[in-house]
This record gives sequence, structure tokens and C-alpha cells, in this order.
Amino acid sequence: MPSVHSSARKRCPRVCRMMEKPDRALSFALLCSILFFSMASKSQNKCLLSGTWMNDLGSNMTIGKVTPDGEFKGTYMTAVSAAGKPIQRSPLYGAQQLRPNFSFGFTVSWTFANSTTVFVGQCFVDKAGEETLQTAWLLRNEAITQADNWKATLVGPNVFKRIK
Repeated sequence: MPSVHSSARKRCPRVCRMMEKPDRALSFALLCSILFFSMASKSQNKCLLSGTWMNDLGSNMTIGKVTPDGEFKGTYMTAVSAAGKPIQRSPLYGAQQLRPNFSFGFTVSWTFANSTTVFVGQCFVDKAGEETLQTAWLLRNEAITQADNWKATLVGPNVFKRIK
């Protein structure tokens, strides 16, 4: 009559039989640990602001390296404008908090219009590792007279996805 151990051994995959030898068991345990921690680190991706982003309207921004103090600069190419002039790439300057799911803000000084836009937002990383910037903006147009002040500020949301 075969022992329970030999019966289980026939059903046990090769990995189980490998565990019977201490040196192989240690190697297997190390391999499992490496795989587990690499998977865990991927699920906890941190958002990086540097790179190229596109928003829901088709506008693109490129953000350079973020300094150790959280400051950054870049360029913004809007896809929409009411300025009535040819759209040009414009500079942006900003700062971010230095923690996961950070908040940030930046200003775009439009080179082709007498207006400035400020953006504030937060970075999120989903389970698949995709980064999203959820933002709100205020665009201040030049008011020719104080009586026109009431219509000089616009507000809206934008969602940016990384493209590079």
C-alpha cells in the first residue's frame, strides 16, 4: 500500500517537490518574495509630473524636471482659444507638493493673448498605473474697462492624461 506522502507527491506539481530540498526551497522563497514586492511596487506607482500631457480638449503641455523643492516649468500649447489670433506655445511655471497623490498649481502666461490662466489640481494613479491630472482653471482676460470686469474671468475643469 502506498503511503499518503507518495500519493500526494504524485499529485504535487514540480514546485512542491522542489520544496523538499532546503537549498531549492530557499531559492523558491526568494523568487516569490522578489515577485511579490515587484508587483506591490507597481500597484503603488507614484505620479510623476514631468513629461507630456494631453487634456480632454486636445491641449498639450510639457513639464520639465521637478526640482527637489517641487518647482517646475514647461510649455503649454492650447487647442482652444477665443483670442482671434494664431495660437502659440506659451510658458508655464508651477509648484507641486512633495508627497504621493500630490496637489500642484501652475500659471500659463499666454504669448498670443492678453490673458493668464492658473491651474490647480491633483495627480492620481489608477490600479493599472495610469496617471491622471484632475484640474480646475481660472482664465483672466484683459478687461478694457472696470465695467467689463464681470466678464473677464472664466473657470472650468480639465483632465490630463500622460502621452509621454
